Amino acid sequence: MKRKGNAAMIIVPVLSIITSFLIGCIIIAALGASPVAAIQYLLKGSFGNLRNLGTTFSRATPLIFTTLCACFAYRCGVFNLGGEGQFIIGSILACYIATRSPLTGVWAMILCALAGAVGGGLWAGAAGLLRVYRGQNEMIITIMLNYVATLLMGVVYTNWLRDGSVPQTVAVPDETKLPSFFGLRATIAFPVAVIVGIAVFYFLFYTSSGFRLRAVGLNMTASKVNGFNVKRYLLMSFLVSGAIAGLGGALELLGTQFRLINGFGAGYGFDGVAMALIASLHPLAGILVAIFFAALRVGSTTMQTATGVPTSVSDIIQALVIVFTVAGMAMVRLPEFKNRFRKKAGEEV
Repeated sequence: MKRKGNAAMIIVPVLSIITSFLIGCIIIAALGASPVAAIQYLLKGSFGNLRNLGTTFSRATPLIFTTLCACFAYRCGVFNLGGEGQFIIGSILACYIATRSPLTGVWAMILCALAGAVGGGLWAGAAGLLRVYRGQNEMIITIMLNYVATLLMGVVYTNWLRDGSVPQTVAVPDETKLPSFFGLRATIAFPVAVIVGIAVFYFLFYTSSGFRLRAVGLNMTASKVNGFNVKRYLLMSFLVSGAIAGLGGALELLGTQFRLINGFGAGYGFDGVAMALIASLHPLAGILVAIFFAALRVGSTTMQTATGVPTSVSDIIQALVIVFTVAGMAMVRLPEFKNRFRKKAGEEV
């Protein structure tokens, strides 16, 4: 039964993607364009050459970090919806160090990355402390902290680190910008994101601490009875997930944006939550889902230019994938579905 349950975790997202693309093709045909040509240009725009591939990896990088942030927290049974705020806090600290510190080059990059991770972890840790020791709802707290982080960033780029009369911060020095990844548009932030994903996967599924953390997420009461320090694991899940998002914000600033401006990091947190759910909270699957969504967003521009199909069709496909996957995963967990599945399995035996 466990293997069949794991199979459902793969089959549901795959069927959701196929169904979403079929509906997207119907919409494209209704617009008077060729669905086959549109899909071809969509793929060509995201993977057609090294330039487009690098753009896709670049767009996927922040999504990978926020997806891993959600995966780690949800595995422990806490709902960290503050990935966006933690991402922004990491970028603020990285921006301050990169533009005000005398350090440049590799050491400045490392210091910015560490500061971003620490800042994101502490920002999430504040919500964790309220959840663990005061019993407050972490969903509300983390969402509210997103707004606080966004407003704080506004103060930074309009006052503290403002670049003259323009409402943006001073750009990161060239010596502190992340190098490209094998000459692609993506920087070394992409392989770092993949390495973090592999590390999270190994920790969760191949270490005793990861097992205890997942056990707490499955049943906190049973874990407490068995002697697990539930409060410690809950707090750790906030700190680590926030650190992952904060690291992503720091690397996004150093590798892509180079300065804080209005709208920086907007939407990444909730995108990460959706992608984590599609990936069934599996870190490696989350990396693939983030690349898939980035490919849809990058390729949609080429599709519109070549066929006239608006980029909103790509947005519709993304939304349908999320809806179908979440609905499908909820359905396979229903007792009625499980009982019917057991009956069929018994009849086959």
